[in-house]
Amino acid sequence: MRKLALAVWMAGAASGAVVEELERLALVATAVVDGDDCEKIMTPRALEKMFRTDPRDRWAGHDNFDVHDAPYIAVKKLLRRIATIVSFPVDCNLWMGFRERPDLIQILIRQPNEMSQFWRWGDLYQPMPPEMKEVLAGGKPKTVTGRGDYVSVMTPVFNSLGDPVALVEVVARNFK
Repeated sequence: MRKLALAVWMAGAASGAVVEELERLALVATAVVDGDDCEKIMTPRALEKMFRTDPRDRWAGHDNFDVHDAPYIAVKKLLRRIATIVSFPVDCNLWMGFRERPDLIQILIRQPNEMSQFWRWGDLYQPMPPEMKEVLAGGKPKTVTGRGDYVSVMTPVFNSLGDPVALVEVVARNFK
């Protein structure tokens, strides 16, 4: 099965097979990624300094970006393991919004292939795309194509109260 999936992907087969695999991974991500752990990743210090601007140092927020190691490493490793379930290159990126600024979102964990339809290089945070708002508001996965040669399935991550607190972008190249 893994060899067949890789052959299909490398041959540029119909995008339907890639989408099905990504949707399957998204279900796994929603089931196993712990939203309570995700909420513990950012330190209060980093969240406090995130939106401060310093006219003398436009990268000050980036310099003050820090995380609690244990939940960060646990979630990053789990996302990497989910990506290896299929036999073609996939990234599982963790996106989190801000309680104080619900119009903004950040990519908190990126994966080694650096694939994403949404991440803007160098941005610590960015305006929340409508597709992400939909996933977080509705608590249901959404498949997104049409932004370059990527296909993403964005899937919610829930905390122990059942609230969607983050989302995972399961993404791969979509060779049609």
